Amino acid sequence: MYRKSRHDEELPEIGLYFEGRLNPEKRWVKKAGLVPWTELEMNYAKHFQNHGRGEAALNVRVALGALLIKEILQLSDRDVVEMVCENPYLQYFLWFKSFQTKPPFSASLMTHFRKRLPKDIVISFNEKVIGLAKEESSPDDDPPPDGGGG
Repeated sequence: MYRKSRHDEELPEIGLYFEGRLNPEKRWVKKAGLVPWTELEMNYAKHFQNHGRGEAALNVRVALGALLIKEILQLSDRDVVEMVCENPYLQYFLWFKSFQTKPPFSASLMTHFRKRLPKDIVISFNEKVIGLAKEESSPDDDPPPDGGGG
């Protein structure tokens, strides 16, 4: 069966290759297990509360997870949104219950996430990100020392 794209090209309907099961050995599944989500949510949730203006605040895990994805992958705000739309592993990391192709938030909301966090919270958050990166790295990831060949 075929469906029309927004560019009027015919695209084949395809099933997701993983049949709804993610590989537990993939990095974003592992990272999701390493991040102290409960602690982060408890510490930072008050900064993401809805204040009665506009839309309800996003889930803290989505907000913090998006910031982690941005830092770890060194992406622009727009690229974070695009990558999350394309990648079921990133959606798992953000705790989505099912794969979705629509953007879960706009790129401009990334700035909003950062603005709502006070400087001391951002510093603490960055320390946790650095700790996560250190825990995950292995000796095989490190480049050889200069002059060590031979």
